[in-house]
Amino acid sequence: MDSQAMNKCCQQMRLDLLELAHNAGSQGAHIASGLSEIEILAAVYLNKMNLEKDHFILSKGHGGLGYYTALKQADLITRDQLLSFETDGGDFPGQPSKNLSIGIEYSSGTLGVGISYSAGIALAKKLSNGKGNVYVLLGDGECDEGSVWETAMFANAQHLDNLIAIVDYNKMQSDGTVKSVLQYDPENIWKSFGWATISVDGHNTDKLLSALNMPHCDQPLVIIANTIKGKGVSFMENNNAWHHNRLSDEDYEKAVQEIKEVL
Repeated sequence: MDSQAMNKCCQQMRLDLLELAHNAGSQGAHIASGLSEIEILAAVYLNKMNLEKDHFILSKGHGGLGYYTALKQADLITRDQLLSFETDGGDFPGQPSKNLSIGIEYSSGTLGVGISYSAGIALAKKLSNGKGNVYVLLGDGECDEGSVWETAMFANAQHLDNLIAIVDYNKMQSDGTVKSVLQYDPENIWKSFGWATISVDGHNTDKLLSALNMPHCDQPLVIIANTIKGKGVSFMENNNAWHHNRLSDEDYEKAVQEIKEVL
C-alpha cells in the first residue's frame, strides 16, 4: 500500500474513532490516546503484519478505540461489529477483551503486562521453531511500570529477535506529562537493556515501516514512535483533558471537519 493510500486509511480510522467515541455518549472514551497511535497501527496491520503467522498485542489497553479501527481496516471485523463499541454484552468494550475469532489476542487493561505476555509468545515461537514476529504496542506512561523492564532484560537474555515493541511516545499520560511523573530517556534506557533501538516520527507511515524492517539479528527491537496525543484534532492535541472524555455533538462536528480537511 502506497503512502497516499495509507494516509487515506489513517484518515478513515480517525473518523471511525470519533464516531465510536461520540456514540459512547455519557460513558466517554479514551479519545486522545487512540488518535496518537493511528499511523502505528496502520503501518503494522496494513503493510507489515502477516495475519497467519504474526501476533499483535495491545499493551496500552486505553488505546482500544484506535485498535478497533485497525481491525476494521484489516477486514478482521465488519463495520457493524465496529459500531457495537461499548454496547452491553458486546465484543468491543472500552479496553479490549481477548477474542481470537475477531483477532484480539490479549485482554488489555492492566498496564505493564502486555510486553511480558508478548515475550512469552516470542519465546514459545523460538522453542518450537515457529515462524513470524510478535508486535506489542506500549504507552510511554506505561513504561513507568517495573514489569516492563523485567521483560526487557528477559527478552534480551533470550535473544528474542522475533519480538518488536513500539512505544507510543506522545509524552503524556493520565496524570500529566511523562517528564513530570517519572522522567526518563526512552532511547537510552532501551539501549541499556540490550534492545536494538530506533526513534522515528510516529505519524509518518513510511518511516515507521522502515523502522519495522530494521535489521536486529539476535536482539529484540523497540521503535520509539514520537507522536502527538490527540493527533489530528487541534483542541485535543497535547490536551490531557481528552485522555478520557465525552464528545459532545458540537465537538464531534468540529473534530470531524478538521480530520476531513487534512486530505
